[in-house]
Amino acid sequence: MLDERKNVIASIAKQSLIVLFVATFFSSCTDYVQQVDDRYGEWESSEPIVKSSSSRRHSALDPESSSSAVKSSSSTKASSSSVAKSSSSKKTISSSSVAKYSSSWSEKIMTDSRDGQKYKTVKIGEQIWMAQNLNYKTENSYCYNYTASYCSKYGRLYTWAAAMDSAGTWTTNGKGCGYNKTCSPTYPVRGVCPSGWHLPSKDEWNTLFTAVGGQSTAGKVLKSTSGWNYGGNGTDAFSFSALPAGYSNYNDNYTSPGLLAYFWSSTEGYSDDAFYVYLVCNFDNAYLYDFSKNYAFSVRCLQD
Repeated sequence: MLDERKNVIASIAKQSLIVLFVATFFSSCTDYVQQVDDRYGEWESSEPIVKSSSSRRHSALDPESSSSAVKSSSSTKASSSSVAKSSSSKKTISSSSVAKYSSSWSEKIMTDSRDGQKYKTVKIGEQIWMAQNLNYKTENSYCYNYTASYCSKYGRLYTWAAAMDSAGTWTTNGKGCGYNKTCSPTYPVRGVCPSGWHLPSKDEWNTLFTAVGGQSTAGKVLKSTSGWNYGGNGTDAFSFSALPAGYSNYNDNYTSPGLLAYFWSSTEGYSDDAFYVYLVCNFDNAYLYDFSKNYAFSVRCLQD
């Protein structure tokens, strides 16, 4: 009897935390929550918006992240001693525990030889990243809302199969990797990225988070200083300039520009999902979960 009471109390406490998290999210990104509601209503009306980790498909309302995502402004803002933007275009941070830019590094431009498009690049820790989303047109990649101007601003959105180059157009490392297929890619996976670059793995995203001070504040320092709704802009302390490009689902519905950014990794979760990173308006965290491979997300390429 006592054990049953404990279980009931624990269940009520967990539900209370979820309600608190949802209420907090409603107050800051109301439109986004409604879009999440609509999205999951279309996807599987019998499931609640808030999903358990056992479903292997997560939203920004995941209860597992509630304890770290709901924070006061005083605890989530990076201090001026750890994240400082210089007056020059090259930004550095003063904390010795967080990797700085290489002293010899200056902003460089790379050109995709396939279509001539140019991309800014940035060195963070020991990694060199594109500082813009990939905009190379390939099968199963899309402009938000079928509008070319969104591609110019945000880059294209790719299914995981397209991001991995499942067709084997450029390399065979990700060939055959797609929805409802289990694959064992050889890393690094170039995928849809230009020659000399690759689709970052889950571990490589984690390396980036460590270099910028940890996952709990990575969202804030990686987000661009403009373009995020509800006052959700970041500090862009590392010139990564993550833009809220939104995403497309398997029904070709487009959602959430201005509210969130999704980036694919090359790491598979299960046959129907793969790991991705997402950043959310008004939240300092960077989240790393697995989600359906047939959604279309942004791609950031990492130099080999």
